[in-house]
Amino acid sequence: MAATSPPGTGLLKGLGVTVKHLFRRPSTLMYPYERDDLAPRTRGVIALMDENCTVCMLCARECPDWCIYIESHKETVPPAKEGGRARTRNVLDRFAIDFSLCMYCGICVEVCPFDALWWSPEFEYSEYNMEGLLHEMEKLREWADTVPAPPPLDDGAQPPAEVADAIEKAEKERELAEAKAAEQAQAEEQGADAGGGAPAAAKAAEPKVEAGQIDQETYDQLIAEGKSERMARSKAKAAYVKKEKARLKAEADAAGGDEAAEQAAAPKPAEVHVEAGQIDQETYDQLIAEGKTERMARAKAKAAYVKKEKARLRAEAEGQAEGGDAAASADAAASDDSEQASDGGAQAAADAPAQEARKLGDVQVEGAGEIDQEVYDQLIAEGKNERIARSKAKAAWVKKRKQEQLDQEGDA
Repeated sequence: MAATSPPGTGLLKGLGVTVKHLFRRPSTLMYPYERDDLAPRTRGVIALMDENCTVCMLCARECPDWCIYIESHKETVPPAKEGGRARTRNVLDRFAIDFSLCMYCGICVEVCPFDALWWSPEFEYSEYNMEGLLHEMEKLREWADTVPAPPPLDDGAQPPAEVADAIEKAEKERELAEAKAAEQAQAEEQGADAGGGAPAAAKAAEPKVEAGQIDQETYDQLIAEGKSERMARSKAKAAYVKKEKARLKAEADAAGGDEAAEQAAAPKPAEVHVEAGQIDQETYDQLIAEGKTERMARAKAKAAYVKKEKARLRAEAEGQAEGGDAAASADAAASDDSEQASDGGAQAAADAPAQEARKLGDVQVEGAGEIDQEVYDQLIAEGKNERIARSKAKAAWVKKRKQEQLDQEGDA
């Protein structure tokens, strides 16, 4: 006969458990007023990144509860190259998961070959009826935004091939953008050197493109060629800006005919035609030593060559024009002196025929290439450029020599 415990033993054991937990903190929380801090990778609900889905149907086939519903249609894509064969691709129309049937086994997440399904830490999606637990693609995509980023790779680990390709592509695009910006900056500098305020006017004339302003014809053509919506919109915006600039430029040319004629009459700086391969070797070597790409270094070296060549030709043209400017300045100075000489006293009026024969303009002076150093230094100190100071100093020297000769003839 089995031994029996004395009466009241079970009651004492229960009281012992009660007393044991009486002075401990409760292990439950007063949800929803109190919330526990969950792990960042808590498996709460299954989220969808629809841009990664290729409608391969693996998740729906492997689901043991058959709670995944997928609908799609096929589209014909034009060939990538001329003469190629057109392709067909599946386009996702619907992706829904019935969480009233799901048992959260995670098989769909494991079998997805394109990382379209992920575990999200969200868990607050309860409903008052079972029909509300059937969540469509839009709700699943919202949960995908709460998926934490993957952990960083270990030291020395190789990144996945697709990640390395994406990083390389992004770096190439960044380098191309930097090279394009550098070329544009060089062009603006050259325009500033050549035309003074012209770049500011051209910049002010650029149209401001608001969001959504695109060239619809270009956009439709790119979409028909099978380009992505993002690329088509970007190129259509660029086409709109180009057309708008051409239109504004045509209007400005039509309105400013007189101004254009004056600018055409003014001497223009020498333009340099740069052939392929003409670069500034010093700039090229310096950029290569700094670690820049060969393409960027060559572009900047070409711009530097053009700038130096223009400066050289401009300096040569100014040197040839200095002689003509000096002669014109001398004639102007001679005309001023003739006016001053005509205001003499009674003796000058009596000797008018003789004074007419002895005008400064009629006096020949040898050595017209010399300058009046005092006038030259004064103009340089006033901030005049070297060309103007030299021209005026030459005219002052000629004027002094002519006046000396006239004074000697008068004394004789």
